[in-house]
Amino acid sequence: MKTPEDCLTKKDIRDEIDRLDEELVRLFAVRQGFVRRMSELKQHPDEAFDAERIESMIEIIRKRAEELGLEADQADMVWRTLIDWNIAFERRVIAARLERNSQAASITPD
Repeated sequence: MKTPEDCLTKKDIRDEIDRLDEELVRLFAVRQGFVRRMSELKQHPDEAFDAERIESMIEIIRKRAEELGLEADQADMVWRTLIDWNIAFERRVIAARLERNSQAASITPD
C-alpha cells in the first residue's frame, strides 16, 4: 500500500484507489452479512428503523471521520445512504418471511 505522497503518477493514484475500493466492497459485504442476520432476528418490519440508534451512529461516524481527516458531511451522506438501504433491505426480508410464515400457517393438511 502506498501513501498519497508515495504516488508519483495518476496511474499510481488510480491503482491505490482501485485497491481501496476493492477493500471497501469486501467490508460492505461483511457488513451486509450482519444486516442480513439482524433481519432474521427481528420480528416485524417496523423494527428495521430505530431513529435513536441511527442518530447515535451518525454522531460517532462524523466524529471519527473528522479525527481521520475525512469531511464529516461526506461520511454522514455515505452512512445515511447505507443505513437507508439497510432499513429497506431488512423490511423486505422480514416482510417476506412473515408472508411465507402466514401462508404456511394457512395451509391445512387434508
